[in-house]
Amino acid sequence: MGDGEQGSRNGEGGEQGGGKLEGGERGGGGRGGRKVGDKRENLALWAATLANGPTELIDFVLPLWAGAAIGLRATEIGVLLAVEMALSVVVRPVAGVLADRWDRRFTAAAGALLYALSCAGYAVAQSAPVAYAAAAVGGAGGALLWVAVRAIVSERLAEDSAVFARLLSSQETGTWVAFVVGLSLIGQLGFAGLFWACAAACAVAAVCLVVAPRRPGHGGGAAVGLGLRAVGKRLRPMLFAVVMTMAAEAAVGLLLLLHLQRGFDLEVVEVAWVFLPGAIAMSVAAEYLHRHVLRFGRRRVLVTASVASCAFAVSLAWAPTPHVIAGLWVLSGLAWAAVMPVQQAVIAEASAGQVGRGMGVYESACLVGALIGSLAAGALYDGAHWWVACVVAAGMILAGAVVVPRAVRALGVPDVPVEAGRS
Repeated sequence: MGDGEQGSRNGEGGEQGGGKLEGGERGGGGRGGRKVGDKRENLALWAATLANGPTELIDFVLPLWAGAAIGLRATEIGVLLAVEMALSVVVRPVAGVLADRWDRRFTAAAGALLYALSCAGYAVAQSAPVAYAAAAVGGAGGALLWVAVRAIVSERLAEDSAVFARLLSSQETGTWVAFVVGLSLIGQLGFAGLFWACAAACAVAAVCLVVAPRRPGHGGGAAVGLGLRAVGKRLRPMLFAVVMTMAAEAAVGLLLLLHLQRGFDLEVVEVAWVFLPGAIAMSVAAEYLHRHVLRFGRRRVLVTASVASCAFAVSLAWAPTPHVIAGLWVLSGLAWAAVMPVQQAVIAEASAGQVGRGMGVYESACLVGALIGSLAAGALYDGAHWWVACVVAAGMILAGAVVVPRAVRALGVPDVPVEAGRS
């Protein structure tokens, strides 16, 4: 995917014409470079599958483990989650710089190993300080891993505009497989066994990244182009939109979680089964929905997905049973399966050749939005009727139908993705 002009797809450094987009395997030369790029991408996707499952599963069980296994109070559990998020926000821009300057395989592998170390830390933790240290390591590791993996995947964006849809599909496949296996076996494994299994999966992900081929035509040296602050300024319209959409997503997710626990008295595992169909739908539908992006354009798909997600949030207010909510959550998952790959592709294209830096500030914006949405959802749930909370969340989502397409236009990227070799 480019800016609509075939000649503007340049290498990683962005030294020609501002470097709108990293040029995938252009430097690799011919069919051989394409094959190497495919293998590199495929191994990165396998790593994403292996690492995202443990990441999402641990995020889900961590509060339960912290209270039951080491006796943390609610405030201490909040601090534990905040430590991981704070480190992740701080390290992500640094991870972006490393992904542009260093070999991305090793940046991502280092992140996967740090996350494996974090999982091991939880497995052996008997006190709050050890748990806090594990959370800090996990926050830093996740930042390095996901920024670098997205930068690797972006390398073939000019040839194949579906790369971010495939990445989302791989991540969500890892999520639902980890939930099914992990929650089914947690009775036999216990929390410690579950954490050790997650550590092993992340270690295998690191191996996949290390053995991936080197990017053709690149020595991994320092990139020439815009600095971190300049990239952030260039991406500002989209970053604002990302904060808004992620705040809405986090708000709806937390509102639903609270409602299932308190309104329907579901246990933790039962809540997970309600969310599971949505994750499966995202893993299956992401690439299919990308075809609609190619046919109708990014802005129209973003508007449609936002309206559909808004309808889902409103419908939650009157959903009578968890089974109905699970079905509605599938619709929400489909909407986000359309939105998130578009956001990431736009960030990659508009990063002026500094995709690592672009992904670093993008993911920081995602986390800031998630924090805002979680705080807003908690206040709404405690201070308003359930239907009021749903309507407010729907309004946040509907605002994205206006803001996000305008951000795409403001960045000057094409509405319909353009791939090398496609007319």
